Amino acid sequence: MAVVTALVLARLLGFEPVRIPSDSMAPTLIRGDQVVLDHRAFIPARGDLVAFADPTGAAEDGLVVKRVAAVAGDQVGLEDGVLVVNGAPVVEPYADQSRLDGVYLGPLTVPPGRLFVLGDNRGDSVDSRQFGPIDADSVVGRIHLRLFPSPGPL
Repeated sequence: MAVVTALVLARLLGFEPVRIPSDSMAPTLIRGDQVVLDHRAFIPARGDLVAFADPTGAAEDGLVVKRVAAVAGDQVGLEDGVLVVNGAPVVEPYADQSRLDGVYLGPLTVPPGRLFVLGDNRGDSVDSRQFGPIDADSVVGRIHLRLFPSPGPL
């Protein structure tokens, strides 16, 4: 009964448990991980893990989780697999470094009201490299806590 009460209270406060359906965010999140989706209002920033409406329509539940790589006004690109934002390489300890080599993109400027999102597992992620920058209004929340299998902040 206490677990049910806690879940109902969490949803009322704007939190929702979500299961990760793919390995596109590995090693940060892997298929089957349970995370907390925080629906409370926020302004997405570089590095945030966000959930948004799937622009491809392929996701089971209609949502996709990716990392914000660049925000409106940023110039973003990939140079030999290295993320470059506003002319500076970005250190990405969360990304699967074994899959970053030999990829080039951009640079492009993120339009107003949009976000450039990437999966941490670049070799197994459909993200802004394919569907372009997403509408910031499509973001339904952010993820900063794993529930299962190893609980804790991300």
